[in-house]
Amino acid sequence: MMERRRMDAALLVLFLVHLATALEVPLDLLEGLPQPPTITHQSPKDYIIDPRENIIIHCEAKGKPHPSFSWTRNGTHFDIDQDPNVTMKPHSGTLVVDISRAKAEQYECVYQCTARNKHGTAVSNNIVVRQSRSPLWSKEKIKPIVVQEGVSLVLPCRPPAGLPPPIIFWMDNNFQRLPQSRRVSQSLNGDLYFSNVLREDSRNDYICYARFPYTQTIQQKQPITVKVLNLDAINDTMAAFYNDTDLFSEDPADERKPTFLIPSGPSSSKMVLRGQVLEMECIAEGLPTPEISWTKNSGDLPADRTSYLHYQKTLRIVNVSESDAGDYRCTARNEFGSVYHTIHVMVKAAPYWISGAPRNLVLAPGEDGVLTCRASGTPKPSVTWAMNGIPIENSPKDLSRKVEDDTIIFSVVQTGSSAVYQCNVSNDYGYLLSNAFVNVLSEPPRVLTQANKVYQVIKNHRALLDCASFGSPIPKITWFKDSRSSTLDGDPYIHHDNGTLEIHVAQAHNSGKYTCVAGNTLGIYENHVYLEVKDPTRILKQPDYKQVQRGRSVVFECKVTYDPSLQPTVTWLKDDGELPDDERLIVGFDSLTINDVTENDAGVYTCIMNTTLDNDSARAELTVVGATPTPAVVYERPDPPTDLELTDKKKRSVQLTWTPGDEHNSPIQKFLIQYEDSLHHRGHWHNLTEVPGTKTTAHLKLSPYVPYIFRVLALNSVGFSHPSFPSRMFKTEPAAPDENPTGVHGFGTEHDNLVISWKPLTGLQSNGPGLHYKVMWRQKLMESDWTKVTVANNSKFVVSGTPTFVPYELKVQAVNDYGAGPEPAIAHGYSGEDLPVAAPENVQAVLLNSTLSEVHWDPVPSKSIRGHLKGYKVYYWRERSLHKHNPHHVEKQILTFSGNRTHGMLPGLHPFSLYSFNVRVYNGKGDGPPSPDQQFETPEGVPGAPTSLVVTNTNLDTLTLEWNPPHDRNGHITGYTLKYQPVNNSNELGPVEELALPANATSFTLLNLKYSTRYKFYLNAKTVRGAGLAISQEAVTIMDEAVTSRQVDIATQGWFIGLMCAIALLILILLIICFIQRNKGGKYPVKEKEDAHTDPEFQPMKDDDCTFGEYSDNEDHKPLKGSRTPSNGTVKRDDSDDSLVDYGEGGDGQFNEDGSFIGQYSGKSASRETAEGHESSEAPSPINAMNSLNSFV
Repeated sequence: MMERRRMDAALLVLFLVHLATALEVPLDLLEGLPQPPTITHQSPKDYIIDPRENIIIHCEAKGKPHPSFSWTRNGTHFDIDQDPNVTMKPHSGTLVVDISRAKAEQYECVYQCTARNKHGTAVSNNIVVRQSRSPLWSKEKIKPIVVQEGVSLVLPCRPPAGLPPPIIFWMDNNFQRLPQSRRVSQSLNGDLYFSNVLREDSRNDYICYARFPYTQTIQQKQPITVKVLNLDAINDTMAAFYNDTDLFSEDPADERKPTFLIPSGPSSSKMVLRGQVLEMECIAEGLPTPEISWTKNSGDLPADRTSYLHYQKTLRIVNVSESDAGDYRCTARNEFGSVYHTIHVMVKAAPYWISGAPRNLVLAPGEDGVLTCRASGTPKPSVTWAMNGIPIENSPKDLSRKVEDDTIIFSVVQTGSSAVYQCNVSNDYGYLLSNAFVNVLSEPPRVLTQANKVYQVIKNHRALLDCASFGSPIPKITWFKDSRSSTLDGDPYIHHDNGTLEIHVAQAHNSGKYTCVAGNTLGIYENHVYLEVKDPTRILKQPDYKQVQRGRSVVFECKVTYDPSLQPTVTWLKDDGELPDDERLIVGFDSLTINDVTENDAGVYTCIMNTTLDNDSARAELTVVGATPTPAVVYERPDPPTDLELTDKKKRSVQLTWTPGDEHNSPIQKFLIQYEDSLHHRGHWHNLTEVPGTKTTAHLKLSPYVPYIFRVLALNSVGFSHPSFPSRMFKTEPAAPDENPTGVHGFGTEHDNLVISWKPLTGLQSNGPGLHYKVMWRQKLMESDWTKVTVANNSKFVVSGTPTFVPYELKVQAVNDYGAGPEPAIAHGYSGEDLPVAAPENVQAVLLNSTLSEVHWDPVPSKSIRGHLKGYKVYYWRERSLHKHNPHHVEKQILTFSGNRTHGMLPGLHPFSLYSFNVRVYNGKGDGPPSPDQQFETPEGVPGAPTSLVVTNTNLDTLTLEWNPPHDRNGHITGYTLKYQPVNNSNELGPVEELALPANATSFTLLNLKYSTRYKFYLNAKTVRGAGLAISQEAVTIMDEAVTSRQVDIATQGWFIGLMCAIALLILILLIICFIQRNKGGKYPVKEKEDAHTDPEFQPMKDDDCTFGEYSDNEDHKPLKGSRTPSNGTVKRDDSDDSLVDYGEGGDGQFNEDGSFIGQYSGKSASRETAEGHESSEAPSPINAMNSLNSFV
């Protein structure tokens, strides 16, 4: 029980101290403050040196007073003064060993640096110094190898052991890499494997090369001769090779199932350390060539960390973690069968920090503190402590200090207790050594931010006012504005742990003088800063699209408004590039003028207004029309240059000369020089440079490690010539990279990882073989060492086990076999986000009207968001209408408000309803928890239209209207308004009558209406907020029966029937007379007009009077005597009650000016079509003629 209480107390102290006492003494800003030593730079634990250069063993430290340094070698004191070859740099612990008078082997030892001052002692890691070795290949005579076609073959390399191990590759006598494939590949140990040999594998220059990276030396094995024969050829040459050859096979090589060359047996095991690279290989022989595949028995392969090398024969997993342990199966398969091998992988782990190395403590006398050394590993590591380099159990006793496993608890520390504590975490696979000091100080507060500093921000942007401070105990920061009447707390102010005051959305009234007060038990310190909120820069009049003719002038306007204290500068761009240097382009403060416009001026012009704080831009397009036509004269392209020659060859440059070809009457304007890189981009030509057409020599700047081939093209006004013949190849020497990858980003895909990505270098940028990347990272704002890892053949690296959403500093450096690139720039990123853990507080709704509400909330603290703040979401739903007749509604809606908002509008609400809502913050990972649900009621609004309006019981002068209430009442219905008005036959509306009806009415009968009259009705409902939408309906009153009886059907009257019969008889007589006259050839006005026409064929209908042209009396088209019915059937009128309307449908017949009737020649359209189709004419029917007359009458 007592032990449990002690542990609880320790955890409480740990929590409190972790929040309040981690502080670094700013030695560069505060003079005279004491501080124990801190190691700032040291050589790596495993330090491999170049034996040709002086040995430099680094050890740098800081402290007040500046520390002194000493060294141990192999565990005993190293007296530097007694060794004339060793010196220590001034004000530093770095050792420099001059090997010009000694051998490097003498200094292959284990070194440890100690930095001490009167406040404590810090120690470095154990630095194991070993020199790089590149031993020579042993002399051996390699006999030629004769092998039968189709069998497997292994060519051993067996390079000499070096430090570090050499890089192996196979080449021929011409230093060209030997081709590899699924059939032929190199193993991890450097041997060359043939799954089956072919006749084309015969050659005498299989050469294994070993490159030792530290000494930059390459050694080669004696060439191996391989002769591949079929069985008959082997028998023929047996005698010649019997005494001095190795015969690998005498039996015929049949097609066969795969077997593994390596590894052997059905299973094997492999151990790998966490964070390292796991490489497993399976190489099989067989005919046809087997294919290799990989699986993991207990799960899937990690896709983002897995790659395949050597044509699937090697499985490579980077950044190994404990989850990668298990059984892996490689399967070799061809058409004759398959075989598999199981590899059992065990993952161990050298010690690694769980939450970072122990942090320095600055405590005031009487305060408490905790040092935590928390690490993990497999097997579980042991933790030991030391104070000032001496094991803590042998150090002087201190009652204020208590050691509990990986934690030291300090209680009520006293002045003079300052010391440096060493934490050593170790297991069988490595160790971690970290120094952390406890500095007991009594210091009044000091503000480190520059006094009277002026901060300028743009309105509606974020303002950050710094107040960096130091003191022991840690000062408390308080902010005041202007008169200091009250502290700045709550909205819109945000206080950060480092003392910074944030105003998320700065406004003009936020300008003024701010006072930062830092206070602790030893005093207070004030500092004043000033905030100026400026108006934003905005373009008021943007440039417009212009279309001008060539030779004219054009003006683009760009008028801007800006803060008077910020003088803007204007920049114009053309097609996102600089304006051409042309005096025709005149740039004013708010305009761009282009005189004498040409086709080259066409493009997109951008106006950019910049101030020291912000900018604004706008763009417009210029189109040029009326281009000058191209000249008619056509010239020929020039002939290609000849006689390419390379001179003045250097490491990174060469001079190229050539002889120009024929210009063909058009002067050469320029020469284009191209190159082919046969190593990185074989078969592709790239532009290298251009030179004027008057030159025939170019000095070319080249990249290292590139086999260049050059060619030259000439250009005149017609175009480019054909390329010249290529030059001889020129190989540049390899070198270290000149640049590092760009686009370095850090982001998280999970809450506990950091993905570091970059844009890899191209083959041309690599400058040499063996390109890989040194990836480095550390937490920002923490003085921790860079964690480093080497990555090859990839453009990203995943750091696991990171804290959630923590800023990191990142670096990626390019390295090849010849050295490292320049010191990389530091990029910044964040580890992965997690869902927010807090909900907005002080949530409330303010009703603006019956359909709009404004929701307010307090912003969620940054530390609770656990990610990039994206904004806030308001979830709201209509619980029910407040009217008892309306149903419940629970359909949730979501409104999103981006950024650090504290309020938002909810539009489109239903009046007279009960709503519920909550607010959530969200980041890139998702939504946080909701705030407690709250409710509000919307006031009454105007109602909707009544659901229906029906007219019933229609009589002569009355009718009844029935309706249903509105579906959306939006309040209590106070009544209805009925409006109605008559509508005449021309749809003109008469006067409006209006009636007010009670709220409970659902029908109403209108009296004293006009009979046989159409009415239009409008009905709407009302609440206390006013009238709603109206529903409309129309109805007609019934006609009076007395009036109806007085209307007589004229078609049934005797006099009307007699008149129609007389007219029909008259028309029949007229038709008979016309036919007789026509058969006699008599002349009549229609005939005279026909004779006057030049076209004897059919005349079309006249458009102006809708009459037909006269009928043609051509002798070849005379009609038969008598009358005939139309081709579409006989027209029959046998109903006795036909009316005038029936007779009026025919409109084909008309009278001419002389009174002659010509309707008989026009006929119906169907008759006309029949006449045209059969080239014949028929006399029209008498009934048609009568119809025509009726129409005329």
